[in-house]
Parts: sequence; structure tokens; C-alpha cells
Amino acid sequence: MSTVMNIESNTFMSVRQVAEYLHLNEKKIYALVSEGKIPATKVTGKWMFPRELIDQWMLDCTHGGLLSDRLIIAGSDDPLLYRIILEFSKDTGAHALISYNPTGTRLGLDLLQARRIDACAMHWGPSKESVTRHPALLRQYPQHGNWVLIRVFHREQGLIIRPSLKKMIHDPEDLFDSSYQWALRQSGAGAERFLMEILSRHGMNISSLSSEITVLSEREAAAAIAMGKADVAAGTRSAATETGLGFVSTGWESFDLALPKDIWFRRLFQDLIQRIKSPACRRFADELGGYDFIDTGELIWGQD
Repeated sequence: MSTVMNIESNTFMSVRQVAEYLHLNEKKIYALVSEGKIPATKVTGKWMFPRELIDQWMLDCTHGGLLSDRLIIAGSDDPLLYRIILEFSKDTGAHALISYNPTGTRLGLDLLQARRIDACAMHWGPSKESVTRHPALLRQYPQHGNWVLIRVFHREQGLIIRPSLKKMIHDPEDLFDSSYQWALRQSGAGAERFLMEILSRHGMNISSLSSEITVLSEREAAAAIAMGKADVAAGTRSAATETGLGFVSTGWESFDLALPKDIWFRRLFQDLIQRIKSPACRRFADELGGYDFIDTGELIWGQD
């Protein structure tokens, strides 16, 4: 009895302790670790197991458990992913909770670290640099050793502009004039990071721009321009198309999902990936424009 009480009072458990806690032998625990199926972290050469995450993992593994019937995604906003998840939720009905709450990349990762969500959508720079930038961002979080990074798609990034500017603007620098009002993104958003990099190439920063509003998602940025509250905002071609706005392209970026390894194998997540690969999704993408599915569903990082 005292051994059990001692285990349950520990924030982290050793291999021996987690084996006792789960009523398994230590060999099985090592097998689960090597397969990436149990939450664990290596400290000074020894495997340690956060007890809170072990409890959540047990719920997730239980047939019909609380967590197995939900898929909660936060992070970066995307019009195509939004549509696919709406369809998924409609088709699933009351059998599972599937939701998507755009929060921006950084806040999404904070929520993932706190285990408040199941996956974080993210973008943090151009496609050619994402293979290093995305893992580098994830490594800033203590739980990154339990995470994997799955490619969703590539998308065309640039500046969303009001329709009347389409024939006047051919280069992003044309929009830096003080006569144009910007809808800026919140701190920690991938679009904010993107805009900062464009400005730095022209020897400018965000404070150089004329702006009266801050928006919290791709779609809110497009809506602000459509409603006449701003002239320009950082965003994607798909967000511009969805609202009938103009678009100045600056290149392509990778759009990925960061999630715990145990969520990766969850049926709901695998079903989502299959929907993103489906002909219906491709038709949505063709309507919106600015998507490439060359490596959709591939593991980009995290399975060491």
C-alpha cells in the first residue's frame, strides 16, 4: 500500500515505478517506449514518465475512453482545413467531438504543451526552410520529445488586398506606403512572423506600417478588408479567394500539424488525414487555389 501511495505522489516515475503502476513488467514498458506509444522523456540517461500524462494515456487507450472520441485542433488558421473539419464533424455527428479553433501558431503550441488540445496547426516560414524551422520551434517546448510533425499541405502565402488595388499593386513594397491601412496579426501568429520577414528584407519593421486594427486569424484578416476596415493584410491565396479579394503572392509555405505520438495513431486523426487526401478535399482546394499536396500525411519529424 505504501509503495502505491509513493508512486502516486510522484510527478515523474521510473521504469520500475510505471511498471508497477500499470501492472506490467519492465520489459513491456521498454517496448512501449521504443515504439513511441507511451509518454516518456529521457533524463540523464534514464527514462522517466510524467504521471499525469500516463493517466491521460491510459484513458486514451481504453476502449470508448473519454479522449478516444475527440479531436481538438488549435493553432494556425486555414480555410481549407476549416471546411474539411466542418464536413468531418457533420458526418461524425454525436459519435465524437471534432473541433478547430484558430489561435495562431504560438498559442496553439502553448495549448498543446498544456495538453489542452490534441494537435496544433502551424506555419513558421517558407517551405524550403520549414524542415528546420518547424522542429526548432517545437524544441522550445518541454513536451517536444513526445511530439511528431505531420505534413498537411503546402500553401501559397502573400498579401491579401482590396479588389480595387489589383491593377495598381505588383510588388509588396508598393503597399508599404503610409496611405494604405494594414490589418495586423497578433503576436505569435505565423502570419506575423511571415510579415516581419518581408519587411526586414526592405529595411522596415511592423511599426513602420499604418494600422488601426489587429485581427486574430486568416479569415478575420480577409473579412476586415472585405468590410473596408483595412486595405491589406498578410495571408494566403485561399483566404483571399474565399472573400473575393486581391492577392499578391510572395511564395509557398509548409502547413503542418504537431501532435503527441499517441494521437498520431488515433483513428479520428487518421480519418482526418484520409479526408485531406480525398478527391473532395482536392476539389475544395482547386476552388480556393494555392494548395499543393505533394507530401500530405507524411511524418516530417519526431519519430526517433
